Amino acid sequence: MNRGLGQRAIALILIASGVALTIIVLQGKNMQDLLKTLLISIQYSQQGIIAYILLYNLATVLLIPAVILTLGGGAIYGVFWGSVYVFIASTLGATLAFLLGRYVSRDWAIRKLSQYPKFLALDRAVVKSGFKIVLLTRLSPIFPFNLLNYTFGVMQVSLQDYVWGSIGMIPGIVGYTYIGSLIGDVTQLGNSSLDLGIRGQMVQGTIYAIGTLATLSLIIYGSKLAQKTLEESL
Repeated sequence: MNRGLGQRAIALILIASGVALTIIVLQGKNMQDLLKTLLISIQYSQQGIIAYILLYNLATVLLIPAVILTLGGGAIYGVFWGSVYVFIASTLGATLAFLLGRYVSRDWAIRKLSQYPKFLALDRAVVKSGFKIVLLTRLSPIFPFNLLNYTFGVMQVSLQDYVWGSIGMIPGIVGYTYIGSLIGDVTQLGNSSLDLGIRGQMVQGTIYAIGTLATLSLIIYGSKLAQKTLEESL
């Protein structure tokens, strides 16, 4: 019975994440042209790096999908520096959203969710395994990055575990900045008909493979963790 509760809790999180991702993508679709225009302005600005990081921070806090910004980092700054700037920008933006979730909405959310033992059990579980949970969700592509920032702020993940867990973003960041560097032209970002060649396809395949392994690991590990925590709470 307890095992079933743990598995259902993980399933609910996965379903909710999928729905949220769909909503966020649809809402952000109309923002892509604006982001592209801003990137074009940034690449010719003397304060371009600072403007780029601030734009990335703003998009993260406002739940705007930032994939095009990551690609843009590669197109403008190349693979190495693009990856560095994207990691700095995404980590800062994610931390800002985390702190907003922690200090603005946590008390309200806990009051609303306190009637659900499964959530409280999972909330307690991340205290012990926060770093692993954050790391695996950052590696997995099915969990919406922006929404997770606020979610972890509401849950009892320590700031230290949260920030260190952000290293899970590195494979995806390097992969997408590399693809952006292959595109090279900011005006072509988001062009689905663009041929990235064999190297681009290999990078995309690697990103998907890492994400799939991380997702499976998270499901298995999360199910066991939820089951153990639920058993301890009963």
